[in-house]
Amino acid sequence: MTASAPTHLAAEIATQPANWLAARDTAERFADALPKPGEKVAVVGCGTSLYMAQAYAALREEQGQGITDAWTPTEARIDRGYDRLLAITRSGTTTEVIDLLTRVEGRIPASVISSSPGTPALEVAEPILMPEVDEKSVVQTRFATTALAMLRWHLGHDLTRASEQAQQIIDAGADGSGPALTADQLTFVGRGWTNGVAQEAALKLRESAQLWTESYPMMEYRHGPLSISAPGRVVWAFGDLVSGFAEDVAVTGADLIRSEVDPLAELVRVHLLCVERARRAGLDPDAPRNLTRSIILSPAAAPPA
Repeated sequence: MTASAPTHLAAEIATQPANWLAARDTAERFADALPKPGEKVAVVGCGTSLYMAQAYAALREEQGQGITDAWTPTEARIDRGYDRLLAITRSGTTTEVIDLLTRVEGRIPASVISSSPGTPALEVAEPILMPEVDEKSVVQTRFATTALAMLRWHLGHDLTRASEQAQQIIDAGADGSGPALTADQLTFVGRGWTNGVAQEAALKLRESAQLWTESYPMMEYRHGPLSISAPGRVVWAFGDLVSGFAEDVAVTGADLIRSEVDPLAELVRVHLLCVERARRAGLDPDAPRNLTRSIILSPAAAPPA
């Protein structure tokens, strides 16, 4: 890859504002397959999809819509009396997700959010298919954020303003220029549903630019993680700051980044930073080291059914 070569990642980042608005219709079209108020729900996913599951679970519980647990499929304690299982998998071929859906088939109503038609996951759960946000890059951006946007619309959130903010960030080319553009280490923090967003932000920069990133709940930052903060490093917060947090970061000499925009729009700013940091490092963000689009395990390596 040359330093100036276009990437699938950049192209897919750019469509997100429009994707989120269109997700309103998706939420309405698939409303019967999505969790109903009062249902006890397990949401599962791997990697990025797990972090979107965590964000949604926290939002749903915050709104009093019912107990909602987010799990990676191999750790899911599925015998807790759930009324519905919701899986998120871009590829529809992830072994752990398919195995779990197969195990609960006929026992627990299950739905699966995916962007890949004709894949095995869609055969063992009610499909919520979004092919318009499928991606060529291994690094997920628009599928994951649009899945969360669709779930937020279903919870009654109006994402019009978030979409506008994301478009403004893209139009401005706001790639985190400033401390994040040269920082040798970044720590992301969140609160409530933005814990999942912080986890995802850290993962994106690890995948695309091989950067040293960490993520924690904001209140946990004081309990050890702040020891890694120092001049030339960044702490990036999603959501409102807890009392005294800015002062804690200031003592370390690290730069604090926080914005008033919707956290989903702020995640787009991180996406743009991924493209730029990968370019500066001479990396191809579409094909991260050691990663593939889907993790398909051999029978010997697959978890027990």
